[in-house]
Amino acid sequence: MQMLQPHHFKQFLIDSLSRTSPRALAVPNLQRAGVLVPLVNAGEHYNFLFTKRTEIVDTHKGQVSFPGGVTDPMDSDIRDTALREVWEELGIARSAVEAIGLLDDLQTPTGFIITPVVGVIENLPALTINVHEVAEVFQVPVGFFVDPANGRSELRVFDGKQREVWSYDTGTHVIWGATAMIIRSLLSTLRMI
Repeated sequence: MQMLQPHHFKQFLIDSLSRTSPRALAVPNLQRAGVLVPLVNAGEHYNFLFTKRTEIVDTHKGQVSFPGGVTDPMDSDIRDTALREVWEELGIARSAVEAIGLLDDLQTPTGFIITPVVGVIENLPALTINVHEVAEVFQVPVGFFVDPANGRSELRVFDGKQREVWSYDTGTHVIWGATAMIIRSLLSTLRMI
């Protein structure tokens, strides 16, 4: 699929997500988390904005992820969680993010239910990185993930259940697990894969 120009892509994103009803999961004893799926206007196209977690965080050490974390009792809803987390991790103010919509909840083998919140950042501000949580920040064009040559899947067993696990190797980072599943969920919702 040919990538849309940025102004068309944003409207396409808004229209597509407004027509979906994301699947919500309710599983006892799992931690609820919200992540922001940041799409940054890079001029000619949009990029996904990723973080690489430090080796000192409690979970998912060294992995590539979207900004996010466990809900806080002070959060008004899951969007609030995602926007709070992107502020805490990267210093991106809520006013810089246009929250467009939600994707299906995702249950991870590590005990979380993640709700992805898709957000557009038209003008990426200077970042203030929380060095305790974030080792690196980088961007990858959305089109990279649309190209089937850049992804691969394999079957793995978690808790006795066979699951398809996707990964993408950008040459400098490997994006896999929940983050890759969220990317695929968005692109599938957009009918781009």
